[in-house]
Amino acid sequence: MSYIKLFKYLIIMLFAVTFTFSQQKTNFTFDAKVKQQTVKKITSLLNDNYIFPETAKKMGELIRSNLATGVYDSIDDPMKFADMLTNDLQSVSKDKHIRVRFSPEDAQRLLEQEKNGSDPGDEKHFNEMMKKENYGFKKVERLPGNIGYVDFRNFASPDYAKETIANVMGFLANTDALIFDMRLNGGGDPAGVQLICSYLFGDQPVHLNDLYYRPTDETQEFWTLRKIDGKRMPDVPVYVLTSKFTFSGAEEFTYNLKNLKRATIIGETTGGGAHPGGVMAINGGFAIFVPNGRAISPITKTNWEGVGVTPDVEIKSELALEKAQIMALEKLKSKTKDEQQISSYNWMIESLNGVLNAPAIDENVLKSYAGTYDDRTITYEGGKLYYQRKGRQKYAMIPMTEDTFMFKDLEYFRLKFIRDAVGNAIEVNGLYDDGHQDRSKRTN
Repeated sequence: MSYIKLFKYLIIMLFAVTFTFSQQKTNFTFDAKVKQQTVKKITSLLNDNYIFPETAKKMGELIRSNLATGVYDSIDDPMKFADMLTNDLQSVSKDKHIRVRFSPEDAQRLLEQEKNGSDPGDEKHFNEMMKKENYGFKKVERLPGNIGYVDFRNFASPDYAKETIANVMGFLANTDALIFDMRLNGGGDPAGVQLICSYLFGDQPVHLNDLYYRPTDETQEFWTLRKIDGKRMPDVPVYVLTSKFTFSGAEEFTYNLKNLKRATIIGETTGGGAHPGGVMAINGGFAIFVPNGRAISPITKTNWEGVGVTPDVEIKSELALEKAQIMALEKLKSKTKDEQQISSYNWMIESLNGVLNAPAIDENVLKSYAGTYDDRTITYEGGKLYYQRKGRQKYAMIPMTEDTFMFKDLEYFRLKFIRDAVGNAIEVNGLYDDGHQDRSKRTN
């Protein structure tokens, strides 16, 4: 088969192996002979395929030495053996993509693949599995301020996910800013990265990234596509959220947009994996992911291997979304002269800043707010305040300051406690985003 088809198949097998490893410890003889065969085959596969030949040689020397000196003798669990080999190989290469796994079923399937060629049934099974995961898309929504948000966990191949990607981007097409959440994205197919990037640029192709593969001594260029299904969004502000978990293809997406100055990156420095490759059989029980290529940015002439992608705005990953929303709203506010719209943006920014800078309020103060205020009831439950208007739904109260609270599902509304000279709450003031207020005196 062609190298590109092989690459895609190996990506498929990587996902399949990931889902089945933990279940496969039976019906496999694990002894000293298997350990020797495994070490020998890994050394050969790395020498023939790993992107850096000298590093491959050093990795092989280490595990052969460990085998000869008895380091692996006491290991009687094949999964632990795989983990130790992984740690040893990564200690030399610092390459987080290299992984040895114990999986008889998938190792056998890979051996059959090498012998007989691809099995259409495997790809069909994988596609059905990915469908159930919605091709990695976890959440797509329109946030307050007409900001589009998409949380997806891997970049699926357009061969399977093209229609889903078009639907996602179609939902986002009329938003005024975009937030791509890469915080839990571990990578995937570079063609998936290419397709989604293509929606964010104009008609003229833009050079995104190159991938050089050692086994074929070939470089594959990735440019934005001339044809996509749906609307392009070249002028919409883009924000990408990152964490330490963000890895591989998710890092490429982030790196591409950062270097092309097409997005603002917010969060934490990413994991640092820029070497693509594929899963290869070692024997009937073990398989290994061998990085046989490396990314080369047309702008930096290098990549993010070992160092990760540094965010433009560094913040704890769990706060990155609120920070991105604030930045998006500030950007949108700067583009309008409509006073009503500016006021609305300011209201939303205040709420988000309240989340970022949430105050710690003394438990006794919170308890003192509990009571009845005309037709409004405040209760203290499990360390939190809850708000309910007569005959309506109960809402958790989120503190912005010691006396002002907002609500997750009532973006247009806040509640402020009015206290007397000695600090007792005597009434509540309902605040609305259009500027009007209503007060309720404490009755109990």
